[in-house]
Amino acid sequence: MPDPKFEIQMLHDRVMIKLDQDAEERRSTAGIVIPATVKMANRLVWGEVCGVGTNARAVKVGDKVLFHPEEQYEVEVQGQIYLVMRERDLHAVATQASEHGTGLYL
Repeated sequence: MPDPKFEIQMLHDRVMIKLDQDAEERRSTAGIVIPATVKMANRLVWGEVCGVGTNARAVKVGDKVLFHPEEQYEVEVQGQIYLVMRERDLHAVATQASEHGTGLYL
Protein backbone atom coordinates (compact mmCIF):
# COMPACT_ATOMS: atom_id res chain seq x y z
CA MET A 1 0.00 0.00 0.00
CA PRO A 2 1.47 3.44 -0.93
CA ASP A 3 2.29 5.97 1.78
CA PRO A 4 -0.46 8.55 2.37
CA LYS A 5 0.24 12.12 1.18
CA PHE A 6 -0.01 14.99 3.62
CA GLU A 7 -0.79 18.52 2.43
CA ILE A 8 1.30 21.23 4.08
CA GLN A 9 -0.72 24.02 5.68
CA MET A 10 1.03 27.03 7.17
CA LEU A 11 -0.03 28.09 10.66
CA HIS A 12 -0.74 31.48 12.25
CA ASP A 13 1.16 34.29 10.44
CA ARG A 14 3.75 32.04 8.81
CA VAL A 15 4.56 32.31 5.10
CA MET A 16 6.28 29.70 2.90
CA ILE A 17 8.37 31.15 0.09
CA LYS A 18 10.13 29.68 -2.93
CA LEU A 19 13.18 31.67 -3.99
CA ASP A 20 13.15 33.12 -7.49
CA GLN A 21 15.55 31.34 -9.83
CA ASP A 22 17.41 34.60 -10.54
CA ALA A 23 18.08 35.02 -6.81
CA GLU A 24 20.86 32.47 -7.29
CA GLU A 25 22.80 34.47 -9.87
CA ARG A 26 22.67 38.18 -10.68
CA ARG A 27 23.80 40.52 -13.45
CA SER A 28 25.27 43.93 -12.88
CA THR A 29 23.94 46.90 -14.84
CA ALA A 30 26.97 46.47 -17.13
CA GLY A 31 25.93 42.84 -17.85
CA ILE A 32 28.57 41.12 -15.72
CA VAL A 33 27.30 37.85 -14.20
CA ILE A 34 27.69 37.76 -10.40
CA PRO A 35 27.61 34.13 -9.16
CA ALA A 36 25.51 33.01 -6.19
CA THR A 37 28.69 32.39 -4.19
CA VAL A 38 29.30 36.16 -3.96
CA LYS A 39 27.34 37.35 -0.94
CA MET A 40 26.44 40.96 -0.36
CA ALA A 41 25.70 42.12 3.16
CA ASN A 42 22.08 43.03 3.79
CA ARG A 43 20.96 42.18 0.26
CA LEU A 44 17.22 41.54 0.01
CA VAL A 45 15.82 39.04 -2.51
CA TRP A 46 12.48 38.31 -4.16
CA GLY A 47 10.56 35.07 -3.79
CA GLU A 48 7.12 33.67 -4.52
CA VAL A 49 4.60 32.93 -1.77
CA CYS A 50 3.63 29.25 -1.86
CA GLY A 51 1.58 29.09 1.34
CA VAL A 52 0.20 31.38 4.05
CA GLY A 53 -1.22 30.84 7.51
CA THR A 54 -4.72 31.89 8.48
CA ASN A 55 -3.47 35.01 10.30
CA ALA A 56 -1.42 36.37 7.36
CA ARG A 57 -3.21 39.51 6.19
CA ALA A 58 -1.14 41.29 3.55
CA VAL A 59 0.06 38.42 1.32
CA LYS A 60 -1.53 35.58 -0.58
CA VAL A 61 -0.30 32.58 -2.57
CA GLY A 62 1.28 33.73 -5.84
CA ASP A 63 2.47 37.13 -4.58
CA LYS A 64 6.13 38.12 -4.99
CA VAL A 65 7.71 39.23 -1.71
CA LEU A 66 10.94 40.97 -0.73
CA PHE A 67 12.88 39.67 2.28
CA HIS A 68 16.31 38.94 3.77
CA PRO A 69 17.07 35.25 3.07
CA GLU A 70 19.81 34.76 5.67
CA GLU A 71 17.52 35.31 8.67
CA GLN A 72 14.93 32.64 7.80
CA TYR A 73 14.35 28.93 8.27
CA GLU A 74 14.83 26.56 5.34
CA VAL A 75 12.82 23.42 4.67
CA GLU A 76 13.22 20.90 1.85
CA VAL A 77 10.06 19.44 0.31
CA GLN A 78 10.39 16.98 -2.58
CA GLY A 79 13.88 18.23 -3.43
CA GLN A 80 12.92 21.94 -3.49
CA ILE A 81 14.15 24.37 -0.82
CA TYR A 82 11.55 26.71 0.68
CA LEU A 83 11.91 29.43 3.31
CA VAL A 84 9.51 29.79 6.23
CA MET A 85 9.11 33.12 8.02
CA ARG A 86 6.63 35.35 9.79
CA GLU A 87 4.66 37.75 7.63
CA ARG A 88 6.09 40.70 9.60
CA ASP A 89 9.62 39.76 8.38
CA LEU A 90 8.64 40.62 4.80
CA HIS A 91 9.71 44.04 3.51
CA ALA A 92 7.47 44.40 0.44
CA VAL A 93 4.90 42.55 -1.64
CA ALA A 94 4.40 42.75 -5.41
CA THR A 95 0.85 41.87 -6.38
CA GLN A 96 -1.38 42.53 -9.36
CA ALA A 97 -4.00 44.33 -7.27
CA SER A 98 -2.67 47.01 -4.94
CA GLU A 99 -4.12 50.08 -3.26
CA HIS A 100 -0.91 51.49 -1.74
CA GLY A 101 1.70 50.85 -4.45
CA THR A 102 4.98 52.61 -5.16
CA GLY A 103 4.47 53.00 -8.91
CA LEU A 104 7.33 50.54 -9.54
CA TYR A 105 6.66 47.18 -11.20
CA LEU A 106 8.54 43.89 -11.51
